[in-house]
Amino acid sequence: MILRKDVVRLAGPIVAEQAFVKIMGVMNAIMAGRLGKEAVSAIGMVDAVNSIFIALFSALAVGGSVVIAHYAGGSDAKSCNEAARHAVFSGEILALAVTIVIYLSRNVLVRTLYGSADPEVLSNLFVYLDITLLTYPLIALTSIACGVLRGVGNTKTPMQVNIMMNFINVISSYLLIYGLNIRSAHFQIGFPGYGIRGAALGIALARAFGAGMVLYVLMRGTNQLKLEIRRDFRFDIELLRSIYGIGFPASVESLLFNAGKLITQIFIVGMGTASTAANYVVNSIAGLISIPSDALNVTATILVGQYMGRHESDEAKSTMLYIVKASSFCLLCIGFFVFPLSHPLASAFTDSREVVEISSVLIKMHVVAMITIHAFSFILPAGLKAAGDAKYTMKVSIFGMWAFRIVMGYVLGATLKMGIVGVWLGSYVDWVVRGILFYTRLQRGKWKENVVIRNRNESA
Repeated sequence: MILRKDVVRLAGPIVAEQAFVKIMGVMNAIMAGRLGKEAVSAIGMVDAVNSIFIALFSALAVGGSVVIAHYAGGSDAKSCNEAARHAVFSGEILALAVTIVIYLSRNVLVRTLYGSADPEVLSNLFVYLDITLLTYPLIALTSIACGVLRGVGNTKTPMQVNIMMNFINVISSYLLIYGLNIRSAHFQIGFPGYGIRGAALGIALARAFGAGMVLYVLMRGTNQLKLEIRRDFRFDIELLRSIYGIGFPASVESLLFNAGKLITQIFIVGMGTASTAANYVVNSIAGLISIPSDALNVTATILVGQYMGRHESDEAKSTMLYIVKASSFCLLCIGFFVFPLSHPLASAFTDSREVVEISSVLIKMHVVAMITIHAFSFILPAGLKAAGDAKYTMKVSIFGMWAFRIVMGYVLGATLKMGIVGVWLGSYVDWVVRGILFYTRLQRGKWKENVVIRNRNESA
């Protein structure tokens, strides 16, 4: 396969970033796994809730990234900076509002979603949730700031920020989970471990560092962007409309899509602690498998946005198809190694034989699905959103999730007694439907008619 220099230049730092982030995440999962299956289950259930809002903030970041990519493609530096300011400030306001609402309603939320879970699991769950949900504004700031940097083609700075943040996460989580005890003949330094509370505090410290670091980078300025805080700043409604014309449909799509995933999580919780723990293990490994695809997903957003900013829609289309092929090829190479190693990979997370056996089956299924259908289902909508077709991708994603993943997952998993395997099979049906609809949309070309930005210099 011929390598495109522009794709490699942008995707390379993102691959490095994603690889480090995912590996650190797996190390965190392994550390938490040593606390027992109740702790693993609790973290998995909280992460299912947190992932909804993390994905929501990431979707808001997509709006800023796409708009800035369009302006960057048109060489409009002034509008790039103004769009960055609007994306960061408005995103933080929304994140603070979400945090307050979720914090005040967390008891009802947990009892509604996970009331059937074991009491010990619920006790761990509240400890982990109470700390991690307070980091939502930090997640939003980091996601949006990194998104606007990527919009102008700067993928190295977000890589550096996320690598440092996750390195701190692993170190601080290890110390806070297990404690520290250094002794010598002359002195003793140490403190006790805090278990699952330590895992949450470690993540919180890392997110605070990441948010502070990326904010410092933007305020100091790069070659392309500089975030200035002005007393006379006023929101420009037209610019917000451009950002949230992409960001809002992407956020609704993300919110409802992940809410659907949360419902399938509830199905799995009802299948027992072993299935819940296996679901967490396989999701962690699946994150590693998808590293190149995730990187190419972001690359598609940047390149398609910039091509559309230059009114080069044919180049945007060929780029989407190229990245779909590149993603599938990368996943094939990874799957070649992961498939036969499914059992030892699962064993790294837990000592429970039952959890390992369930996880091994799910890993093999997931490898096959990633190689065959993942790119069409996830790369294409990223490119279409970058071209301004966010409403269509929202409708398709919601339809696939609720009409196929949830219904099919319940029928196969609960009604036909296939358990967690049936739930995961339902998600792959959703992938197939999404992939077909997105590919059809790409070929018909209606996405080319969208208008994302106006020329601010002409309108000034």
